[in-house]
Amino acid sequence: MLAAVLHAPHDVRVQERPDPRILTSGDAVVRVVAACVCGSDLWSYRGVNEVREPRPIGHELVGVVEELGAGVTSARVGDFVVLPFSLSCGECQACRAGFPSTCDRVTYFGSTDRDGLPVDGAQGERVRVPLAQHSMFGVGRPLDELESAGLVPHLLTLADVMSTGYHAAVSARVGPGDTVAVVGDGAVGLCGVVAAKLLGAERIVAMSRHADRAALARAFGATDVVAERGEEGVAALRDLLDGDLADAALECVGTAESMDQSFGVVRGGGRIGFVGVPHGPALSVERMFRRNITVGGGMASARRYMAELLDDVLSGAIQPGRVFDLELPLADVAEAYAAMDERRATKVLLQP
Repeated sequence: MLAAVLHAPHDVRVQERPDPRILTSGDAVVRVVAACVCGSDLWSYRGVNEVREPRPIGHELVGVVEELGAGVTSARVGDFVVLPFSLSCGECQACRAGFPSTCDRVTYFGSTDRDGLPVDGAQGERVRVPLAQHSMFGVGRPLDELESAGLVPHLLTLADVMSTGYHAAVSARVGPGDTVAVVGDGAVGLCGVVAAKLLGAERIVAMSRHADRAALARAFGATDVVAERGEEGVAALRDLLDGDLADAALECVGTAESMDQSFGVVRGGGRIGFVGVPHGPALSVERMFRRNITVGGGMASARRYMAELLDDVLSGAIQPGRVFDLELPLADVAEAYAAMDERRATKVLLQP
Protein backbone atom coordinates (compact mmCIF):
# COMPACT_ATOMS: atom_id res chain seq x y z
CA MET A 1 0.00 0.00 0.00
CA LEU A 2 0.98 3.66 -0.32
CA ALA A 3 1.55 5.77 2.79
CA ALA A 4 3.23 9.01 3.82
CA VAL A 5 6.61 8.67 5.51
CA LEU A 6 8.50 11.52 7.18
CA HIS A 7 12.23 11.06 6.46
CA ALA A 8 13.69 14.33 7.74
CA PRO A 9 12.65 17.94 8.26
CA HIS A 10 10.80 19.17 5.15
CA ASP A 11 11.11 15.71 3.59
CA VAL A 12 7.85 13.76 3.57
CA ARG A 13 7.27 11.18 0.83
CA VAL A 14 4.63 8.74 -0.33
CA GLN A 15 6.07 5.25 -0.61
CA GLU A 16 5.15 1.59 -0.60
CA ARG A 17 4.68 0.02 2.81
CA PRO A 18 3.48 -3.44 3.88
CA ASP A 19 -0.28 -3.92 3.84
CA PRO A 20 -1.60 -3.99 7.40
CA ARG A 21 -3.02 -7.21 8.78
CA ILE A 22 -4.66 -8.47 11.94
CA LEU A 23 -1.93 -9.13 14.53
CA THR A 24 -4.01 -9.50 17.70
CA SER A 25 -7.61 -10.41 18.44
CA GLY A 26 -8.31 -6.77 19.35
CA ASP A 27 -7.24 -5.39 15.95
CA ALA A 28 -9.14 -4.07 12.97
CA VAL A 29 -7.95 -3.15 9.49
CA VAL A 30 -9.54 0.02 8.12
CA ARG A 31 -9.42 1.35 4.58
CA VAL A 32 -8.77 5.09 4.77
CA VAL A 33 -11.42 7.19 3.01
CA ALA A 34 -9.97 10.56 4.04
CA ALA A 35 -7.08 11.74 6.18
CA CYS A 36 -5.49 15.13 6.74
CA VAL A 37 -2.44 17.07 7.87
CA CYS A 38 -2.53 18.48 11.39
CA GLY A 39 -0.79 21.56 12.70
CA SER A 40 0.90 19.32 15.27
CA ASP A 41 2.43 17.30 12.40
CA LEU A 42 4.34 20.45 11.47
CA TRP A 43 6.43 20.34 14.66
CA SER A 44 8.20 17.26 13.28
CA TYR A 45 8.08 18.47 9.68
CA ARG A 46 9.88 21.67 10.69
CA GLY A 47 12.43 19.77 12.78
CA VAL A 48 11.28 21.23 16.10
CA ASN A 49 10.58 17.66 17.18
CA GLU A 50 13.60 15.54 16.30
CA VAL A 51 13.21 13.07 13.43
CA ARG A 52 15.68 10.26 14.17
CA GLU A 53 14.62 7.90 11.40
CA PRO A 54 11.94 7.60 8.70
CA ARG A 55 8.51 6.97 10.18
CA PRO A 56 4.89 6.84 8.98
CA ILE A 57 2.96 9.95 9.86
CA GLY A 58 -0.60 11.19 10.35
CA HIS A 59 -3.18 10.66 13.10
CA GLU A 60 -6.59 11.78 11.73
CA LEU A 61 -8.75 9.54 9.56
CA VAL A 62 -12.16 8.24 8.65
CA GLY A 63 -12.59 4.97 6.82
CA VAL A 64 -14.36 1.68 6.22
CA VAL A 65 -13.74 -1.47 8.25
CA GLU A 66 -12.22 -4.24 6.10
CA GLU A 67 -11.17 -6.86 8.66
CA LEU A 68 -11.84 -7.54 12.33
CA GLY A 69 -10.00 -9.54 14.96
CA ALA A 70 -11.95 -12.21 16.81
CA GLY A 71 -12.30 -10.00 19.91
CA VAL A 72 -13.85 -6.99 18.16
CA THR A 73 -17.65 -6.97 18.33
CA SER A 74 -18.35 -3.21 18.35
CA ALA A 75 -18.28 -2.94 14.55
CA ARG A 76 -18.88 -4.97 11.41
CA VAL A 77 -16.98 -5.23 8.15
CA GLY A 78 -18.24 -2.44 5.90
CA ASP A 79 -18.98 0.03 8.70
CA PHE A 80 -17.90 3.64 8.22
CA VAL A 81 -15.90 4.74 11.28
CA VAL A 82 -14.08 7.74 12.69
CA LEU A 83 -10.77 7.04 14.41
CA PRO A 84 -9.62 9.35 17.23
CA PHE A 85 -6.01 10.52 17.15
CA SER A 86 -5.30 8.41 20.25
CA LEU A 87 -6.43 4.80 20.63
CA SER A 88 -7.75 3.59 23.97
CA CYS A 89 -8.99 0.50 25.80
CA GLY A 90 -12.27 1.87 27.20
CA GLU A 91 -11.79 -0.12 30.41
CA CYS A 92 -9.12 1.56 32.56
CA GLN A 93 -9.89 4.20 35.17
CA ALA A 94 -9.04 7.12 32.87
CA CYS A 95 -11.28 5.77 30.10
CA ARG A 96 -14.13 5.14 32.51
CA ALA A 97 -13.81 8.71 33.77
CA GLY A 98 -14.12 10.08 30.22
CA PHE A 99 -10.45 10.75 29.48
CA PRO A 100 -9.50 8.12 26.87
CA SER A 101 -6.54 10.19 25.65
CA THR A 102 -4.83 9.35 28.96
CA CYS A 103 -5.70 5.64 28.76
CA ASP A 104 -3.34 3.28 30.56
CA ARG A 105 -2.77 1.57 27.20
CA VAL A 106 -2.92 4.67 24.97
CA THR A 107 -1.53 4.00 21.52
CA TYR A 108 -0.75 6.41 18.67
CA PHE A 109 -0.73 6.11 14.91
CA GLY A 110 2.73 5.94 13.33
CA SER A 111 4.20 4.32 16.44
CA THR A 112 4.02 0.93 18.14
CA ASP A 113 1.37 -0.56 20.41
CA ARG A 114 1.94 -1.79 23.96
CA ASP A 115 3.02 -5.17 22.56
CA GLY A 116 5.72 -3.50 20.46
CA LEU A 117 3.83 -4.17 17.22
CA PRO A 118 3.91 -1.49 14.51
CA VAL A 119 0.94 0.85 14.00
CA ASP A 120 0.49 2.52 10.62
CA GLY A 121 0.28 6.26 10.14
CA ALA A 122 -3.14 7.66 9.24
CA GLN A 123 -1.88 9.26 6.01
CA GLY A 124 -2.01 6.07 3.99
CA GLU A 125 -4.35 3.73 2.18
CA ARG A 126 -5.00 1.41 5.14
CA VAL A 127 -4.24 1.15 8.85
CA ARG A 128 -4.11 -1.53 11.51
CA VAL A 129 -6.14 -0.31 14.47
CA PRO A 130 -5.16 -1.76 17.87
CA LEU A 131 -7.68 -1.45 20.70
CA ALA A 132 -10.33 -1.39 18.01
CA GLN A 133 -13.23 -2.48 20.24
CA HIS A 134 -13.33 0.92 21.95
CA SER A 135 -11.39 3.17 19.60
CA MET A 136 -13.46 2.85 16.43
CA PHE A 137 -16.49 5.14 16.42
CA GLY A 138 -19.25 4.01 14.11
CA VAL A 139 -21.33 6.73 12.49
CA GLY A 140 -24.27 4.45 11.70
CA ARG A 141 -24.63 5.50 8.06
CA PRO A 142 -23.13 4.03 4.88
CA LEU A 143 -20.27 5.77 3.11
CA ASP A 144 -22.20 6.53 -0.09
CA GLU A 145 -24.90 8.34 1.89
CA LEU A 146 -22.32 10.37 3.82
CA GLU A 147 -20.42 11.27 0.66
CA SER A 148 -23.55 12.38 -1.18
CA ALA A 149 -24.46 14.60 1.77
CA GLY A 150 -20.96 16.12 1.85
CA LEU A 151 -20.46 15.02 5.45
CA VAL A 152 -17.10 13.23 5.24
CA PRO A 153 -14.92 16.35 5.83
CA HIS A 154 -17.03 17.37 8.81
CA LEU A 155 -16.83 13.90 10.33
CA LEU A 156 -13.07 13.85 9.76
CA THR A 157 -12.67 16.86 12.07
CA LEU A 158 -14.05 14.77 14.94
CA ALA A 159 -10.86 12.71 14.81
CA ASP A 160 -8.95 15.65 16.26
CA VAL A 161 -9.45 19.36 15.54
CA MET A 162 -13.17 19.71 16.30
CA SER A 163 -12.87 17.50 19.35
CA THR A 164 -9.81 19.45 20.45
CA GLY A 165 -11.46 22.85 20.00
CA TYR A 166 -14.44 21.53 21.94
CA HIS A 167 -12.12 20.27 24.69
CA ALA A 168 -10.70 23.78 25.02
CA ALA A 169 -14.17 25.23 25.48
CA VAL A 170 -15.31 22.50 27.88
CA SER A 171 -12.11 22.86 29.92
CA ALA A 172 -12.65 26.62 30.13
CA ARG A 173 -16.23 25.91 31.30
CA VAL A 174 -17.73 28.05 28.55
CA GLY A 175 -21.44 28.55 29.08
CA PRO A 176 -24.42 30.69 28.10
CA GLY A 177 -23.74 34.41 28.17
CA ASP A 178 -19.95 34.14 28.35
CA THR A 179 -17.48 36.30 26.49
CA VAL A 180 -14.73 34.07 25.06
CA ALA A 181 -11.40 34.97 23.48
CA VAL A 182 -9.91 32.37 21.13
CA VAL A 183 -6.12 32.54 20.89
CA GLY A 184 -4.98 30.90 17.67
CA ASP A 185 -6.61 30.91 14.24
CA GLY A 186 -5.51 27.51 12.95
CA ALA A 187 -7.99 24.70 12.49
CA VAL A 188 -8.19 24.02 16.25
CA GLY A 189 -8.79 27.66 17.09
CA LEU A 190 -11.46 27.94 14.40
CA CYS A 191 -13.13 24.83 15.80
CA GLY A 192 -12.84 26.45 19.23
CA VAL A 193 -15.04 29.24 17.86
CA VAL A 194 -17.57 26.62 16.74
CA ALA A 195 -17.46 25.01 20.18
CA ALA A 196 -17.85 28.27 22.09
CA LYS A 197 -20.93 29.15 20.08
CA LEU A 198 -22.32 25.64 20.51
CA LEU A 199 -21.95 25.96 24.29
CA GLY A 200 -23.81 29.25 24.36
CA ALA A 201 -21.15 31.97 24.44
CA GLU A 202 -22.69 35.37 23.79
CA ARG A 203 -19.59 37.10 22.48
CA ILE A 204 -16.65 35.35 20.81
CA VAL A 205 -13.47 37.22 19.96
CA ALA A 206 -11.18 35.51 17.46
CA MET A 207 -7.57 36.67 17.74
CA SER A 208 -6.52 36.41 14.11
CA ARG A 209 -4.10 38.23 11.83
CA HIS A 210 -5.12 36.44 8.64
CA ALA A 211 -8.07 37.79 6.66
CA ASP A 212 -9.23 34.42 5.32
CA ARG A 213 -9.15 32.76 8.72
CA ALA A 214 -10.80 35.74 10.39
CA ALA A 215 -13.60 35.57 7.81
CA LEU A 216 -14.13 31.87 8.54
CA ALA A 217 -14.09 32.56 12.27
CA ARG A 218 -16.91 35.07 11.76
CA ALA A 219 -18.82 32.53 9.67
CA PHE A 220 -18.41 30.06 12.54
CA GLY A 221 -19.84 32.50 15.07
CA ALA A 222 -17.11 34.93 16.12
CA THR A 223 -18.64 38.31 16.88
CA ASP A 224 -15.34 40.20 16.81
CA VAL A 225 -11.77 39.86 15.55
CA VAL A 226 -8.63 41.24 17.18
CA ALA A 227 -5.46 41.23 15.09
CA GLU A 228 -3.12 42.73 17.69
CA ARG A 229 -0.94 40.63 19.98
CA GLY A 230 0.67 41.04 23.39
CA GLU A 231 -0.30 44.09 25.42
CA GLU A 232 -1.70 45.71 22.28
CA GLY A 233 -4.02 42.74 21.92
CA VAL A 234 -5.18 43.08 25.53
CA ALA A 235 -5.81 46.80 25.00
CA ALA A 236 -7.74 46.14 21.80
CA LEU A 237 -9.91 43.60 23.60
CA ARG A 238 -10.63 46.07 26.41
CA ASP A 239 -11.65 48.66 23.79
CA LEU A 240 -14.08 46.16 22.28
CA LEU A 241 -15.54 45.21 25.63
CA ASP A 242 -15.84 48.70 27.12
CA GLY A 243 -12.96 48.13 29.51
CA ASP A 244 -13.75 44.53 30.38
CA LEU A 245 -11.89 41.33 29.53
CA ALA A 246 -13.07 37.87 28.51
CA ASP A 247 -14.65 35.40 30.94
CA ALA A 248 -12.69 32.59 29.28
CA ALA A 249 -9.83 32.09 26.85
CA LEU A 250 -9.16 29.12 24.57
CA GLU A 251 -5.42 28.58 24.08
CA CYS A 252 -5.08 26.72 20.78
CA VAL A 253 -1.41 27.10 19.79
CA GLY A 254 0.93 25.70 22.45
CA THR A 255 3.64 28.38 22.62
CA ALA A 256 4.79 30.59 25.48
CA GLU A 257 3.40 33.59 23.63
CA SER A 258 -0.06 32.09 23.17
CA MET A 259 -0.28 31.06 26.82
CA ASP A 260 0.82 34.52 27.95
CA GLN A 261 -1.77 36.06 25.63
CA SER A 262 -4.46 33.83 27.11
CA PHE A 263 -3.63 34.99 30.63
CA GLY A 264 -3.71 38.59 29.47
CA VAL A 265 -7.17 38.52 27.90
CA VAL A 266 -9.13 36.96 30.79
CA ARG A 267 -10.63 38.82 33.71
CA GLY A 268 -9.83 38.13 37.33
CA GLY A 269 -11.49 34.83 38.22
CA GLY A 270 -11.50 33.84 34.55
CA ARG A 271 -10.81 30.44 32.99
CA ILE A 272 -8.33 29.20 30.40
CA GLY A 273 -8.78 26.01 28.40
CA PHE A 274 -5.46 25.00 26.83
CA VAL A 275 -5.13 22.42 24.07
CA GLY A 276 -2.14 23.56 22.01
CA VAL A 277 0.59 20.89 21.97
CA PRO A 278 3.10 22.47 24.41
CA HIS A 279 6.28 23.88 22.92
CA GLY A 280 7.69 26.29 25.47
CA PRO A 281 4.83 27.54 27.67
CA ALA A 282 5.17 27.59 31.45
CA LEU A 283 2.46 28.29 34.00
CA SER A 284 3.03 30.86 36.72
CA VAL A 285 1.31 29.62 39.86
CA GLU A 286 1.72 33.07 41.38
CA ARG A 287 -0.07 34.64 38.42
CA MET A 288 -2.87 32.13 38.74
CA PHE A 289 -3.04 32.75 42.49
CA ARG A 290 -3.11 36.55 42.37
CA ARG A 291 -5.80 36.73 39.69
CA ASN A 292 -7.74 33.58 40.62
CA ILE A 293 -7.28 32.18 37.11
CA THR A 294 -8.35 28.58 36.57
CA VAL A 295 -6.39 26.65 33.94
CA GLY A 296 -7.59 23.33 32.57
CA GLY A 297 -7.22 21.27 29.45
CA GLY A 298 -4.61 19.11 27.81
CA MET A 299 -4.96 16.32 25.28
CA ALA A 300 -8.54 16.17 24.03
CA SER A 301 -10.87 13.29 24.85
CA ALA A 302 -11.71 12.87 21.16
CA ARG A 303 -13.30 9.44 21.42
CA ARG A 304 -15.68 10.75 24.10
CA TYR A 305 -16.58 13.95 22.26
CA MET A 306 -17.42 12.16 19.01
CA ALA A 307 -20.59 10.85 20.59
CA GLU A 308 -21.48 14.32 21.93
CA LEU A 309 -20.90 16.11 18.62
CA LEU A 310 -22.12 13.57 16.06
CA ASP A 311 -25.76 14.67 15.91
CA ASP A 312 -24.75 18.31 15.41
CA VAL A 313 -22.50 17.30 12.52
CA LEU A 314 -25.05 15.01 10.87
CA SER A 315 -27.79 17.62 11.18
CA GLY A 316 -25.62 20.39 9.78
CA ALA A 317 -25.92 22.43 12.97
CA ILE A 318 -22.12 22.71 12.87
CA GLN A 319 -19.91 22.44 9.79
CA PRO A 320 -16.36 22.20 11.10
CA GLY A 321 -15.13 20.61 7.87
CA ARG A 322 -15.03 24.11 6.39
CA VAL A 323 -11.56 24.41 7.93
CA PHE A 324 -10.32 22.31 4.98
CA ASP A 325 -9.36 24.86 2.36
CA LEU A 326 -7.22 22.55 0.23
CA GLU A 327 -7.91 18.99 -0.90
CA LEU A 328 -5.17 16.87 -2.46
CA PRO A 329 -4.55 13.24 -3.38
CA LEU A 330 -2.27 11.29 -1.07
CA ALA A 331 0.36 11.29 -3.81
CA ASP A 332 0.74 15.06 -3.29
CA VAL A 333 1.41 14.82 0.44
CA ALA A 334 4.65 16.81 0.12
CA GLU A 335 2.69 19.75 -1.28
CA ALA A 336 0.09 19.34 1.49
CA TYR A 337 2.78 19.80 4.14
CA ALA A 338 4.44 22.67 2.31
CA ALA A 339 1.13 24.49 1.90
CA MET A 340 0.39 24.31 5.60
CA ASP A 341 3.95 25.12 6.60
CA GLU A 342 3.90 28.23 4.40
CA ARG A 343 0.39 29.21 5.56
CA ARG A 344 -1.02 28.83 2.06
CA ALA A 345 -3.59 26.48 3.58
CA THR A 346 -5.31 26.30 6.96
CA LYS A 347 -5.84 22.54 6.83
CA VAL A 348 -5.36 20.02 4.02
CA LEU A 349 -7.59 17.02 3.40
CA LEU A 350 -5.87 14.02 1.80
CA GLN A 351 -7.63 11.43 -0.32
CA PRO A 352 -5.85 8.06 -0.68
